[in-house]
Amino acid sequence: MNKKTIKDVDVTGKRVLIRVDFNVPLDNDQVTDDRRIRAALPTLQYLLDHGASLVLMSHLGRPKDAPDPKFSMGPVAARLSELLGRPVQKLDDCVGPEIEAAVKALQPGQVALLENTRFHREEKKNEPAFSAQLAGLGEIYVNDAFGSAHRAHASTAGVTDTLRPAVAGFLMEKELTYLGQALSNPTPPFLAIMGGAKISDKITVIENLLTKVDFLLIGGGMANTFFVAQGLEVGASLVEAEAVETARKLLAGHADKLVLPVDCIAATEFKAEAEAKTVPVDEVPAGWMILDIGPATVAHFANRLAAAKTVVWNGPMGVFEFPRFAEGTFAMARALADLRGATTIIGGGDSAAAVEQSGLADKMSHISTGGGASLEFLEGKTLPGVAVLDDK
Repeated sequence: MNKKTIKDVDVTGKRVLIRVDFNVPLDNDQVTDDRRIRAALPTLQYLLDHGASLVLMSHLGRPKDAPDPKFSMGPVAARLSELLGRPVQKLDDCVGPEIEAAVKALQPGQVALLENTRFHREEKKNEPAFSAQLAGLGEIYVNDAFGSAHRAHASTAGVTDTLRPAVAGFLMEKELTYLGQALSNPTPPFLAIMGGAKISDKITVIENLLTKVDFLLIGGGMANTFFVAQGLEVGASLVEAEAVETARKLLAGHADKLVLPVDCIAATEFKAEAEAKTVPVDEVPAGWMILDIGPATVAHFANRLAAAKTVVWNGPMGVFEFPRFAEGTFAMARALADLRGATTIIGGGDSAAAVEQSGLADKMSHISTGGGASLEFLEGKTLPGVAVLDDK
């Protein structure tokens, strides 16, 4: 973590423009999961305690480059106001003379939330004039939106062309510290667990991790492609035919590090109530499909994890949306929760949701707020929203 943070700049009396990740699920104008809002509170509270006024910006959902009431930041402002215990002024746009006047009138301790940045097509295009308009709203720029740091958009990158200092918030700092430490200087033994449906989404991550880990445990749908590469029959299971050759090469080059399931829960169809049974991975019935890892695999994986001191986990072990096929994923969460003295990092997305559902989130060292961003970081890529921040 070689970037300056909010502790490295004097924010007293300053108007601070903060990119937050308030892309939260809504239902009938209510925020149904406020984890991302809560994750930003330490940064916001620190700035308020040190006499700053705050101008917050975020995207929400995928509006079609124009204002859309169902993606308005109104419900987010209401929830943030409750969490902060102070009013949050929700503005009707994110640029323009009226917005500039409103933010310049803010006093220390006051908070304004701009309307959805993606209501303007210039946001995703990182258009310089739009970036400069956003930059004009603050005197200091803070990026605390790790979940959007892999995007070179106006609010995450372009704004820094005209606004300095540009520093990290506490959430961004925490993400970079945990993920960076795991990649550059992990305490051994270092293990990674990879799951989810597709290998193709995570090939580069797997290749990068294999140069660093002691073992890489593979579960989820991606394991099926490795089984086919080994010559096994997997019935009607999800397989990426175009990735079989890649899986074969990975097995040939890293057989000592790759740990695959030994049994699985196979079902007659992709349904929550489908007929299912536990079988060894080389005995999947014709026409059946693998939907979870089996109990012998859970024991096998837990055995490998027992001595681990650093673990990175990205992707579920099965179709955890169906309760009957969630046991493998929850068992991995329990195995990590039981580790003593280990750093356990959950890489966002579905794995973060699964850990939350398992009730074991507080037993993990770090749960990333960015699925796509944490994957790109684990690939070894430089994230545009991080690269543009001021170096220490």
